[in-house]
Amino acid sequence: MQALSAALRRERRRADLSLSEVARRADLSKSTLSQLESGIGNPSLETLWALCTALGIPFGQLFDPPPPRTQVIRAGSGAAVAAEQADYRVLLLATCPPGARRDVYRVEAEPGSVRRSDPHAPGVVEHVVVCAGRALVGVAEEPVELGPGDYIVYPGDVPHLFEALEPGTWAVTVSEHV
Repeated sequence: MQALSAALRRERRRADLSLSEVARRADLSKSTLSQLESGIGNPSLETLWALCTALGIPFGQLFDPPPPRTQVIRAGSGAAVAAEQADYRVLLLATCPPGARRDVYRVEAEPGSVRRSDPHAPGVVEHVVVCAGRALVGVAEEPVELGPGDYIVYPGDVPHLFEALEPGTWAVTVSEHV
């Protein structure tokens, strides 16, 4: 129930709707919706469907948590798939959402300065794989130290940074525009 109540609050806020408005659209009392968002109660299937319709979301979105704001995959971790006839493995780091555009960059950086980036356009997501050296990368308030082979994905529409921690640091950056 706690996950469901958190999802209801999250989706109502995402839609920028008041408790009263969602309750009205779902034909529920405001107090019932408030109780559900507080983790009190046991909503019926019909109530949940009505809330999903009022919020304009698919039913499964109440049960499927949103992906983390920042995701890190360390070198050597993750599920790799090997080829049958060659010494070759692939590790899927991220899929491309429908309708997205991606730009790919090679980044070369040296210690001693920080590349601070202002927010890009809304919805931009950045993917970075450090190829050599070490760097602090990610959302400005919570950058992550990465080494060779480490991967990070974070929202590019908030302030973010890249700071080389070793000479000869380089990375591949992909900016995804959705």
